[in-house]
Amino acid sequence: MGYLTTHVLDSAHGCPGRNIPVALYRIGRDQARELVKRTLTDDDGRCERPVLEGEDFLKGVYELVFSVGDYYRNRGVALPEPAFLDDVVLRFGIADPSEHYHVPLLISPYGYSTYRGS
Repeated sequence: MGYLTTHVLDSAHGCPGRNIPVALYRIGRDQARELVKRTLTDDDGRCERPVLEGEDFLKGVYELVFSVGDYYRNRGVALPEPAFLDDVVLRFGIADPSEHYHVPLLISPYGYSTYRGS
């Protein structure tokens, strides 16, 4: 059975993104968002357990929402109001629930990147 993991790296400070709130939503056929899980990144920028696994790990469309604005404010970074990036929303599909999906996020106050990792 597959599973979903993530981690956050802060390229502006050259360190893991610690204590970043992360929410996972399942997107329905009607585009409605269903909250699946809320978690927090650890000192290594990772979530302690897979964000999604077991019988809940289903084929479909999902969103990971990372509260990066709060992270930078808590670090004392002066952000404009509203911040250029507050919540980073990554919408992606799980086509094969037998595989591992890793969705890392590289952030700064003014940009981000992601990819399907391993």
